[in-house]
Amino acid sequence: MAEQRGEGATIGALRRRLVLEAAVTAPDGLGGTTQTYDTVAALWAQVEFLSGREHWRRGRPEQAATHRVTMRWRPHVDAGQRLRDGERIFDIRAVADPDGSRRRLVCLVQEITP
Repeated sequence: MAEQRGEGATIGALRRRLVLEAAVTAPDGLGGTTQTYDTVAALWAQVEFLSGREHWRRGRPEQAATHRVTMRWRPHVDAGQRLRDGERIFDIRAVADPDGSRRRLVCLVQEITP
């Protein structure tokens, strides 16, 4: 039987292997900068769909999906980083330790469509 780790998150629910990435800025040689992402860690998480919407941008429909990602607690996870699940990319918008116990971390993310 799986050990309970708080509201709705059991050890067995952390089934998705995600990669945590952080932005790195480097000079582009022309006076500007380019932004790439470096791998920080690989981790197990639960990904839950929360909502989706469609809006128009530059005359074209664009879709946005919001998810909640629950993982074991770890330091230095911040908004501005991202999570990758294969080809899927999730921008981290908010990070919280819901009960302050440092047992789990909940991230609100928005899926980015390339």
